[in-house]
Amino acid sequence: MHILVVGTGYVGLVTGACFAEMGHTVTCLDIDASKIDLLQQGVIPFYEPGLQEMVLRNAASKRLLFTSSYSEAVLSASVCFLAVPTPSDSLGACDLSYFLSAAKRIAEEMDGYRLIVNKSTVPPGTAKQIAELMGTILDLRGVDFSFDVVSNPEFLKEGSAVNDCLKPDRIVLGIDNPSITDTMKEIYSPFTINHDRILIMDTSSAEMTKYAANAMLASRISFMNELSGLCEKVGADIHQVRIGIGSDARIGYHFLYAGMGYGGSCFPKDLKALQSIARSHHYEMPLLNAIEEVNERQKKVLHHKILDYFSSRGGILKKTIAIWGLAFKPDTDDIRQAPSLELIQSLLDHGATLRLYDPAAMDNAKKILAPLPQISWCSDEIEAATGADAIALVTEWKQFRFVDFSKILPKMNSAVFFDGRNQYRPAEMQAKGIHYVGIGTPSPLFQEAL
Repeated sequence: MHILVVGTGYVGLVTGACFAEMGHTVTCLDIDASKIDLLQQGVIPFYEPGLQEMVLRNAASKRLLFTSSYSEAVLSASVCFLAVPTPSDSLGACDLSYFLSAAKRIAEEMDGYRLIVNKSTVPPGTAKQIAELMGTILDLRGVDFSFDVVSNPEFLKEGSAVNDCLKPDRIVLGIDNPSITDTMKEIYSPFTINHDRILIMDTSSAEMTKYAANAMLASRISFMNELSGLCEKVGADIHQVRIGIGSDARIGYHFLYAGMGYGGSCFPKDLKALQSIARSHHYEMPLLNAIEEVNERQKKVLHHKILDYFSSRGGILKKTIAIWGLAFKPDTDDIRQAPSLELIQSLLDHGATLRLYDPAAMDNAKKILAPLPQISWCSDEIEAATGADAIALVTEWKQFRFVDFSKILPKMNSAVFFDGRNQYRPAEMQAKGIHYVGIGTPSPLFQEAL
């Protein structure tokens, strides 16, 4: 089957490459001609493990093509997937301008029946909205081509998007016309050989499912982060609490890790969009407001811990802090809404000197952070720690899990470690002679007072 994927961001490029990997012929379209030129040269615009190899392999076999021309792409494809950005507008609502523009262009170029499949995150009712828009365009053209619209939200995680696409937990299909169900199942059949993961529902329910999933995950993160603060007050350990509640089959262990809050493009954007949807229907959802409020507060937690520690040690002014990790999560170069950015700005505002390192996100961070004499960009975690008064671990990259501190501590001014992701065990770090500060774990001073 020949498939068109409109949009070459995380969702579009990963989806297109995975469809090609499964044997479909796929054309990926983007209106950014320079981006298409780079893709045709094998240059991937973002870091995602395993993606470049898959793109190169399928491009070489001619199963994966790239273009910026709607006319040739729409005419050659029978199924058109939309995977374009749906950012927040100034009020937090979902901006559908890119999405509606893509649907309009397909309607302007199609020469017969087309199946339109939406993978972008959009409010409930959008499938019906684009059906009306495309119908209007076809009427203006004076043609009577039929089409169907399917809602097929993505559930990819940056850093494991390729695996998530090839081995999905579930494939949600919002279908209002039952006659196209078999076609969608045929498209996804290579992904469901082991067992059927396809869930069929109406389009509005499918659209709401994506928002509901992200809101639920964000709520788990914020709940654990809020609980971590109380654990510190009462002398409890959030690690043990996580194990205690995660062992309950009704709860499970996923997304129960305390840290510096969530970032990225999806959770913050989708929560705002869901709040906007609720407001437009005059429906109050105070829980969503609380999730966001807790997350914003949590992004400041490590900053406050650093200030508190140095308050009795001459203050943070002119102290050097090594920042390990800049991306909002490991295995990606995405720094959108990353907690690191808020921490960096706060420390700079208080006069600190920073030494920054991230395995993948350095270039993206340099585009956002102004060149300042207080910032040094380092080649690895050891260089970042050299001459530092403390280390702040912000992103839990695998290479930070088993660091040989015997090589690092002699290079530091003082042995202090602020663990923003709770990767290390306090007792083990203290045994190495490191003053360890985590999130949601009792401080040594609290323990001594018991």
